[in-house]
Amino acid sequence: MTSKGLAGFIHVLEREGELKRISVFVDPVLEIAEFADRAINSGGPALLFENNGTAFPVLINAFGSEKRMNLALKTEEPENIYSEIDKISDLLAPGRSNPLNKISDFFTLLRLRKFIPVRTCRKGRCQQVILKDPDLEILPVLKCWPHDGGRFITLPIVHTYNPFTLAPNAGMYRMQILDKCTTAMHWQLHKTGANHYRLWKETGKMMPVSVVLGGDPVYTYAATAPLPENIDEYILAGFLTRRRIKMVKCVTNDIYVPEDADIVIEGYVDPSEPLVSEGPFGDHTGFYSLSDMYPKFHVTCITHARDAVYPATVVGIPPKEDLFFTRATEKIFLKPLQMVLNSEITDLHMPPAGVAHNLVIVSMKKNYPGQGLKVINSLLGAGQMMFSKYIIAVSDGIDIRNYSEVLEEVINNTDVKKDVIFSRGPLDVLDHSCDVPAFGGKAGIDATRKLLSETLPGNKNRTDEKKITDVLNEMVKHQMISSYHILRNRSLYPVAVISVKREGKLVNIEKIVQFLNNTGAGDVLKVVLAVDEEVDTGDLNMVAWQLLGNSDPLRDHRYFGTSSILFDGTVKAFRQGGFPRPWPDIVCSDEGTITSVDEKWSVAGMGNLVNSPSLKYLKLRKGNSATVMP
Repeated sequence: MTSKGLAGFIHVLEREGELKRISVFVDPVLEIAEFADRAINSGGPALLFENNGTAFPVLINAFGSEKRMNLALKTEEPENIYSEIDKISDLLAPGRSNPLNKISDFFTLLRLRKFIPVRTCRKGRCQQVILKDPDLEILPVLKCWPHDGGRFITLPIVHTYNPFTLAPNAGMYRMQILDKCTTAMHWQLHKTGANHYRLWKETGKMMPVSVVLGGDPVYTYAATAPLPENIDEYILAGFLTRRRIKMVKCVTNDIYVPEDADIVIEGYVDPSEPLVSEGPFGDHTGFYSLSDMYPKFHVTCITHARDAVYPATVVGIPPKEDLFFTRATEKIFLKPLQMVLNSEITDLHMPPAGVAHNLVIVSMKKNYPGQGLKVINSLLGAGQMMFSKYIIAVSDGIDIRNYSEVLEEVINNTDVKKDVIFSRGPLDVLDHSCDVPAFGGKAGIDATRKLLSETLPGNKNRTDEKKITDVLNEMVKHQMISSYHILRNRSLYPVAVISVKREGKLVNIEKIVQFLNNTGAGDVLKVVLAVDEEVDTGDLNMVAWQLLGNSDPLRDHRYFGTSSILFDGTVKAFRQGGFPRPWPDIVCSDEGTITSVDEKWSVAGMGNLVNSPSLKYLKLRKGNSATVMP
């Protein structure tokens, strides 16, 4: 009999050589996360920690490669999934009047019916053990980073439903352990879970909530997918697994969960109860999300399979395991996006340094003037795309995963005062750069190749290498910047990355801009990217991550010369006048944890020592807490 849940997935991973079992004791507090971080960043395997002080092994980095994500999605060829989505999208498209199409559509719909989840009255694998006196301390819940507010469940599938329509939702929201039977529930402002919470508050009743851990790994992906609010995530899971997901009723509430889940935490949220402090938490942005107020979840029962495995992940400075969720989503949801919004879009990419919402690059077929700007504006209003801070549009045929090629298109095809547009709108709650939480500036860059009616102004001068280096060296000499790096390309103008020195504790960007104007730098530089003095200007991933995370595009751009632009990616806690809210520090392991894992690495059978990724970033820390203290 085939094993179910994570036990079955572990069998598959072992068969494929994608799993490492670790039998020595590794502490769920900081150590497991540090092991996982090294494995993720070095392209290592999934890790199963069998000795962690609890009865439940911990599985982590299970999705941390293209191969393992494909195994989780039950496909050797991801294109098979995407072609099936194409068929469904075509089915839903208008204008299908051909009788032969109708026959084909009938059978397609008949196949789709197989993916609707089915409820069963039997007990599920997830209920082989029932604990009506719940104690969350039996679970190996991780503390990932030194300044986290406590231990967090990092891969929970949180089940709720709309009290008026009964429409279910399965979303992924981290949960901080408060005590043995309560957690904080991180329902962010824009998420479906938060909306359900608001609706239950209107009813004046207790809100039932059940949390699934493990089960078929496809459930985890489905819970992260950007589905419309009224679409059941288990229909997507059924589609991906080619079966109807069997659901069983929970023991202490009326929510249905997958029968093959590993662990289920049942309970409720009292909407009338005061919110509780949650965080800080080392988040996928690479910065701590700071403490905030969220609902309290009360646990009424814990059930689990006899061979249950506890799933976890660690997020932080990219790239991390969540990168592979993003890559799958790029491919799976491209066709629906094209159908609903922009048929002109040919590809979409969210680079790792942009942590899914800070930067989106699209390629498109262009047929008329202004079409690039039209695509950018429509994307900014499309579902979860509304959280995007920077959107770059390039012409079809450009490899949008080749960043040098994209940069060249930006330099060659943009007039920064016409083709770079700025607006304001909703931002992810985790974005720390905006003055007002969850609301700030956005930039759209139309780098499509211009039509005759969109001709760019003539270039003034070809690249003057001596003038560029003279200007930048003069800035170093006057201690305005600590270093610089020139991004050369085949265009007329290179891009300069500069690390700005603080004057005491302050960054003076206006002084930099004035100097660029006074020296005529706009004649030889089109774009300048400013970061903090600790940032390695030659490390483009580090530069991009810092710039995208630390900037509000509308607030933090400056023009110089006649047609040149500077983007300010420095820490705004050090700007003149300060910042209106606390600024988070970056996420790194502490020296003690790094040393401890160094000592356990070979004993754990991990082979040659892999150095901690945190060592590269320790110099970027601005203090010894989750918050930057200028």
